[in-house]
Amino acid sequence: MLTVREALDFLLGAARPVQEVETLPTLEANGRVLAQAQVSGMNVPSADNTQMDGYAVRAADCASGAATLTVSQRIPAGHVGQPLLPGTAARIFTGAMIPEGADAVVMQEQCELAGNLVTVNHAPKAGEWIRRAGEDITHGSVILAEGTRLRSPELGLAASVGLAQLPVRRRLRVAVFFTGDELTMPGEPLAPGAIYNSNRFTLRALLEKLGCDITDFGIVPDSLDATRAVLRQAASGNDLIITSGGVSVGEEDHVKPAVEAEGKLNMWQIAMKPGKPLAFGEVQDAFFVGLPGNPVSSFVTFLMFVRPFILKLQGVRDAAALAPKTYPLRADFDWLKADRRNEFLRARLNEHGGLELFANQGSGVLTSTVWADGLIDNPPGQVIKRGDTVRFIPFSEVMS
Repeated sequence: MLTVREALDFLLGAARPVQEVETLPTLEANGRVLAQAQVSGMNVPSADNTQMDGYAVRAADCASGAATLTVSQRIPAGHVGQPLLPGTAARIFTGAMIPEGADAVVMQEQCELAGNLVTVNHAPKAGEWIRRAGEDITHGSVILAEGTRLRSPELGLAASVGLAQLPVRRRLRVAVFFTGDELTMPGEPLAPGAIYNSNRFTLRALLEKLGCDITDFGIVPDSLDATRAVLRQAASGNDLIITSGGVSVGEEDHVKPAVEAEGKLNMWQIAMKPGKPLAFGEVQDAFFVGLPGNPVSSFVTFLMFVRPFILKLQGVRDAAALAPKTYPLRADFDWLKADRRNEFLRARLNEHGGLELFANQGSGVLTSTVWADGLIDNPPGQVIKRGDTVRFIPFSEVMS
């Protein structure tokens, strides 16, 4: 069995990013991946402006700390003032351009207005409360690198330099299906021995969050011929096929032999818990990932392996954005039954800044995924004692 690190490196090394590029309005590019670096055609701010509501002044005029000046003009944001004459002040509002001649802003709380005279009860330094042109972004600088996944901060940054359109890689096309004669859809009668197909809902939601175009082939009967037929359909026109169930070694596990018959299997079984039977291969021109059928195993292996693989296929380049981030936190529990595999334990933060462990860590206990804030990445053979520092992966890092 491969280690978790070896398996992830293998997947990421095999990923071939989609090449097709389309241009979208910036307002519609949320979640997409940039196909080309973006360069600013302007300075931000474009001109010196004020950080505060107050009075634009010449610092030399206010050196006494109690200067009285004539208010010569009023400058709201979006308007250009007149040059500031010595002995005068300009009433100015946050974001407005600094008038020529002024070299400081005094906040209104330090001033007293009487008619058209203002007493400045402060001796400002030159540059006080002024944002300088280009302080944030300089003309010609790269603001977003190729391979950046666009979220709200990136879209706002693009808009701040006037980029109305962005070149992005096309959406990843993902086919999914779920194997098992025992599977039933919610809303249908539940026969003896049957279970509701929760994985369909969990995996589709995760794929939608990643911005994939999904083709759902539903539930496939437990037979080799049926599995092979759906694999052929799924491979046509899709970049990736994801299945749930049927990748173990039982007599009714048909996904693995079906992939070997229709394509090739490059990786199978990872030394992790939950989620050992994870398969990776290719069917025609599509990649294939077979997830375990147990719902928590399917969920965890998707987060740890499929999500970074999908991001790489989408064109994300930053290695830090592909591997899940871990945070050192204190364990407020004992976990004394070390496993030879890398464990991913469901846990949540308590009010004391430590981690609590869900009581039942079984691979079929979906309530643990709702209760938890994330996963503890526990190395093979590692016991955890109360007070130990562990590596915690918040769900917020791997579910966006």
